[in-house]
Amino acid sequence: MNSVNSVYVELSVVLGKTSLPIHQLLKMGRGAVIELGTKQDEEIWILANNVPIARGEIVVQGERVAVSITSVLSTSESSSAQG
Repeated sequence: MNSVNSVYVELSVVLGKTSLPIHQLLKMGRGAVIELGTKQDEEIWILANNVPIARGEIVVQGERVAVSITSVLSTSESSSAQG
């Protein structure tokens, strides 16, 4: 088996952030909507194993939602974005 096939990478996309009290979070049920402090045209973060690796934008076509990568971060940018 090729060792590359056994590498696990978790990709995440950060659409925005918000703060809310824990008691409000606990009251939320399935399907609840949490408003994020991000505008539709703002860039988003793309993370690999919780490390920022790129910036992107949301693309909506009909019922499909995708992420378009707009820039790839250098190693130094990834380190400074983490801290």
